[in-house]
Amino acid sequence: MSTHILIVEDDPALSELLTYNLESAGYRTTLLDQGEDAVPEILDERPDLVILDWMLPNLSGIEICRQIRANAETRLLPVIMLTAKGEDPDRVRGLDTGADDYIVKPYSPAELIARIKALLRRSNPERAADMLTFEDIVMNLGEHWVSRAGKRIKLGPTEYRLLQVFLEKPGRVYSREQLLDKAWGRDIFVELRTVDVHIRRLRKALNADGAKDIIRTVRGSGYSIDTDIDKT
Repeated sequence: MSTHILIVEDDPALSELLTYNLESAGYRTTLLDQGEDAVPEILDERPDLVILDWMLPNLSGIEICRQIRANAETRLLPVIMLTAKGEDPDRVRGLDTGADDYIVKPYSPAELIARIKALLRRSNPERAADMLTFEDIVMNLGEHWVSRAGKRIKLGPTEYRLLQVFLEKPGRVYSREQLLDKAWGRDIFVELRTVDVHIRRLRKALNADGAKDIIRTVRGSGYSIDTDIDKT
């Protein structure tokens, strides 16, 4: 299963935005809008990370965090606190309670996802090493699956290997010869134009449902995976 994130947020607009952005990044989410439901849900579902709103009805994010840290079964669970409070004393209070990170609203989804990735790397480096991500593409090397915008993608073995090469070093341009060596192996004889055929198949799979094309063709040089598809 993909990384499971529990969101505890009572603002419907914010929770919808959070859920959309996290699932687009390949995470599995559960949403709660009541603070008192958080700890029982954590003990039952064992999420990989929790995002807590500071101000929640009935039970605050601060108190939930205290309960998480007081329980031997959950004390190491990564916690990110979301809050409109931006003063230094509030930030210190949130971190002193046991939150691993603290993000002040409004925040950008990209910043939140970057913080999540960094925290997951620190808390579980072995699991993080099994995941490659770029934009909304996630490759799980351990479980051998690929998703884009939260939706699983079916790839053939060669397309999977090509994508892995690209995801390991986004932005780097690989010649056809380099891609042959990395995806097929040095001892396998394959014509250079075969690379183009598999690149087309990979593009088709990644760009299903009208998704943005992020495989860049560099005329005379080769291919790369890149956010700026128009640059030369």
